[in-house]
Amino acid sequence: MALERLHKFLARAGVASRRQAEELIREGKVKVNGRVVTELGVKIDPDKDRVQVEGKRVQPPAPPVTFMLHKPYGYVSTTRDPQGRRTVMDLAPKDYGRLYPVGRLDYDATGLMLLTNDGELAQRLTHPRYQVPRTYRVTTEREMDEKALEKLAGGVQMDGHPVSTEVKLLKKGSGKTILEITVWEGRYHLIKRLLEDVGYPVLKLKRVAFGPLRLGRLVRGACRPLTRQEMLNLQLTVSRKYLKIAASGKPQATVPEGRKEAEPSGAARPVRRIKVVSPPEKEVG
Repeated sequence: MALERLHKFLARAGVASRRQAEELIREGKVKVNGRVVTELGVKIDPDKDRVQVEGKRVQPPAPPVTFMLHKPYGYVSTTRDPQGRRTVMDLAPKDYGRLYPVGRLDYDATGLMLLTNDGELAQRLTHPRYQVPRTYRVTTEREMDEKALEKLAGGVQMDGHPVSTEVKLLKKGSGKTILEITVWEGRYHLIKRLLEDVGYPVLKLKRVAFGPLRLGRLVRGACRPLTRQEMLNLQLTVSRKYLKIAASGKPQATVPEGRKEAEPSGAARPVRRIKVVSPPEKEVG
């Protein structure tokens, strides 16, 4: 097998993201054939060399696979929770080894997340450099006035930096507003903070798209493998050179008991960035 950089091997094996793998190497926590390695440029043969992280053997990675999950309310978006709450890993398929959540959502938020064993892909999807779009359907308290809509669509300052947004007004009436908001970063509590900044707290938050992927009719709590076309579109989003098709096998979807699985939504085209889109002038019923 061709030689591979150590930190890339660790990311592919699902040990950590590439950046985290680099830190593990710098900290002297990685051994190759019994010797501590602290240089990032070291290459290994995954089939012949013995790699250990903090004393534990790292097995050659399984074929990459990525799943779409419809996260329900009341789950944390981590692999484990110190408070003992349910995590999204409780909904993950059990036959594919270690999977990691990509595109975290708040405990009280719902919608599209990814689960993958592909550390390289996960790192690219979440790195600010790639500006992967995330689209949310948001329900706010009260009917939003035009001034607040214009401010939200005009790009809000957050932590001293502008946040580009694409805003669509879906419905306004009966004491609430429903919006679709697209942002190109994954900052902590970003959508909630944006809405609070214009004076309209969030009642409901649901991610309906991540990059070129749309949630479609996937039911809450269900998890399915990405289609080949969805996988290609996702990889094209983060790099046109990153064209390896994941999931050589045919992983099976998981569906909560008592529910029927929806058909996979059609693969969306890669999203082109639109910095600001003003909301429509008329209300949508």
